Amino acid sequence: MPIDRQKLQSSIPFFREIDPVLLDRMAPYIHQKTYRKGELIFLEGDYGDEIFFIRSGSVSIYTFDKSKKVILAFLHEGEYFGEMAMMKPGLVRSATAECLVQTKLYILRRNDFQTLIEQDRNIAFQLLDYTMERLRRANQQIYDLTFLNVRTRIVKRLLLLAEPGLSQGANEYTMPLKITHQQLAEMVGAVRETVSKVLQELQDEGVIQIHDRHIRLNDVGGLRARIEMEG
Repeated sequence: MPIDRQKLQSSIPFFREIDPVLLDRMAPYIHQKTYRKGELIFLEGDYGDEIFFIRSGSVSIYTFDKSKKVILAFLHEGEYFGEMAMMKPGLVRSATAECLVQTKLYILRRNDFQTLIEQDRNIAFQLLDYTMERLRRANQQIYDLTFLNVRTRIVKRLLLLAEPGLSQGANEYTMPLKITHQQLAEMVGAVRETVSKVLQELQDEGVIQIHDRHIRLNDVGGLRARIEMEG
């Protein structure tokens, strides 16, 4: 089934900023692929010449520090990834991308994306803004790992994971994606046993609940206050 402008703009915010006439011309060059849960999209070190937009599903971006797995981000519907390897021919992927659930992606090759940029220079600035935000988050993650205790890192990560779906003013939120203690440990740079202990403490205090690996934040405001006190 061909991909049209309406489908792209309804699911991917990035495409809403592009001139409709230009997007109509580019749509035939974008193809869609469905990945199974646990399927790898690319590996760290692979040659990269494609950018990926998440139509539905979730993707884990991670790397390895020696033998230790470090999860850099969980990405969801509407977000995109793989853009850094497209900046310059010959660059390789800086991390691995794996599907957390069945995921549908829109895919655009470098040459076609460059054509898009040549016809609308604002797209390059839009891409740069997004990449700089990723860099800001990476720097924050480095700071957290260096200066914050494990408990505070866990609370911050839970709030960050909830951020995309948390409506303004809401004080409760259940994460739709199942998260294991091991995955959370790989996000905050801790061992699973420590993460399990902290999560149990937070449950005992009533600020979170965990059922079937779904984490519910019962007191978003209280968790934010804990970051200020414990950080």
